[in-house]
Amino acid sequence: MPVDAVIKGDILEGPSVLNDPDRFVWGGSVVKGYDGKYHMLYSTWESGDSVPQFSNSWVLNSKIAYAVSDQPDRNFKFQKVVLTGRELQGDSLAWDAQMVHNPHLKKFNGKYYLYYIGSRDEGEQPEDSKAAQLNKRNRVQQNQKIGVVEFDNFENLMAGNFNRSSTPLLAPRTRVKPNNVLNPSPEGTEAKPDNLIVVNPSVVQRPSDGKYLMYFKGNIYDPNWKGVHGLALSDSPTGPFKAIDDIMFNIKMEDGKVASAEDPYVWYHKQRKVFYAVMKDFSGRITEGKPGLAILQSKDGVVWNKPNNPFFMRKEVTLVNGDVLPMNRLERPQILADDNGDPLALFAAGALIDVNQRKDGTSFNVHIPLRPKH
Repeated sequence: MPVDAVIKGDILEGPSVLNDPDRFVWGGSVVKGYDGKYHMLYSTWESGDSVPQFSNSWVLNSKIAYAVSDQPDRNFKFQKVVLTGRELQGDSLAWDAQMVHNPHLKKFNGKYYLYYIGSRDEGEQPEDSKAAQLNKRNRVQQNQKIGVVEFDNFENLMAGNFNRSSTPLLAPRTRVKPNNVLNPSPEGTEAKPDNLIVVNPSVVQRPSDGKYLMYFKGNIYDPNWKGVHGLALSDSPTGPFKAIDDIMFNIKMEDGKVASAEDPYVWYHKQRKVFYAVMKDFSGRITEGKPGLAILQSKDGVVWNKPNNPFFMRKEVTLVNGDVLPMNRLERPQILADDNGDPLALFAAGALIDVNQRKDGTSFNVHIPLRPKH
């Protein structure tokens, strides 16, 4: 469905877009609160000449902010930055001292849970180590893990009254890479799906046994970089989560290798008794050659397959004036669904231009209303 926005310079502006003239805005996750309002937590960090370009600044400076609306797909208003790297509070040794990013907001059993990734800089490495040539940006990027914040309501979140994991909720079991690797695993170690990093958490409760399923992305090299996805399970939304060895969303390419994808959002449809996952398809193998977002399905949350039509959305948005606007970036999809599991809106990090070299905050979050399809 059309988004209520217009092009202004290099960005979109309007009720269906969240942007900030002083900050970059990236992935946002939304729930309908127990209070009936719609609450968004999103990645943001300062822009301007004094900060690094986008491709570096998200790794070094990202924070998480809160916005709220009375409507599910428009008019979100910034309230406050609610989570930062703990170094800004004086704790430079915390696992998430440097940055926090990729918020994923859920509600379970009367409480709210903010799943996020964080990292810290291990500092310059010995000259004889495999990490000696890594700069700060890449040391921080290679050290990313998943944590959680538990809170009762958003007033408490803004006041800092929440439980924040002092240790990562999930960390990589293996660190396998040919070179330029921080804290490598012993030679001969076989890479698990949670290799080098665990990022992009998506959590859902499985009705059949009450287990909490956390999907995540790791990095493998065969021999070049590829993102793969894994699954960790827990009896509680705050863990402990235990990763399994199976690769999720393992749609194969012609050469037998797993198709590269990113940013899965997983939810459960109660009426159909099916899990769905929407994700960014790098190769076009999942969407069968159409660039954009793909959709997969599963009965148990472990074995995934393509539906008859795996194509979910093109890499474009339709504006209310009828213009169809190609997007340079449309990723970090997060779904807002009703109680039955029918999607109401999709929230995606967006950019009209290549933002990697930019310092001027030319990124935003676009809110796309969706019609439930029966």
